[in-house]
Amino acid sequence: MRVAALLNTSSGACDASSRAALLAILQDAGIEPTMVWDVAGSEVDRTLDAATESEVDVLILLGGDGTIRSAAQRSSRDGPLLMPLPGGTMNMLPKALYGARAWRQALADTLEAPVIQPVHAGQVGSHRFFVAGVFGSASLLAEARESVREGDVMGALGQGVAAIRQALGHELGYRFEGEAASKAEAVVVLCPLPPQEADIEVLLEAAAIDIEGAGDAVRLAVMSAFRDWRADETVTHARLGSLEISSDDPIPAILDGERFTLGRCERVTQVREAFYALRPATEAKPERDAS
Repeated sequence: MRVAALLNTSSGACDASSRAALLAILQDAGIEPTMVWDVAGSEVDRTLDAATESEVDVLILLGGDGTIRSAAQRSSRDGPLLMPLPGGTMNMLPKALYGARAWRQALADTLEAPVIQPVHAGQVGSHRFFVAGVFGSASLLAEARESVREGDVMGALGQGVAAIRQALGHELGYRFEGEAASKAEAVVVLCPLPPQEADIEVLLEAAAIDIEGAGDAVRLAVMSAFRDWRADETVTHARLGSLEISSDDPIPAILDGERFTLGRCERVTQVREAFYALRPATEAKPERDAS
């Protein structure tokens, strides 16, 4: 099996020791990589093009959400298999695949007992997301959620108020598949990982968020930080294969942690088995070291 690795040296978890640590873990598993790229800045996209178009069977990635989303968008069900290790801040797809493992442990555990994991995607325009897309003003609540997690409730209140003020007059129209059109402040779309049982159909999960004030904004931030936000009274939830969103202005969005500005009318669709990843078959072990 031909294995290559790409390290984004500008990401938070990638430092001068990362290359040597990665090579040592591969050596312990009896793997000699065909290529290891150390890249940063504008080199990342160019190298991802070369890496995903090469003849490698497995591409290991150590980088942030932007690097991982870009690599996943370039991949397909025909390959290469991706191992997107947590090297950034939010690490959305790595957390979905590897839980709370640091990147060294995630790599070692996966090489010890690898399982092929299909990954579905959502697509809006030319962009794909593999964990979550947030469309409209609720994308501004991401910072409020992180403040709540860190114990800064007053910070969350301030961010909630700011989000609501910016959202005034910018309602998002939406129409869930098979349902009537409606309006909300924002729509969140999730891409659950399909289980190993092939007979279970996994659809996108969409939620329309109708926030009436700053209190709602902070409560939703608390719910998303500690509990299932789908249960909040401001949320309308559905499982579907596609949906439409529209606005009088360009639509702000966060796709797997990266900010985008979309057109005024967009369709979000599911891409089944957009690519395949490798994850460990075993439960997480105690971390070997800090990432």
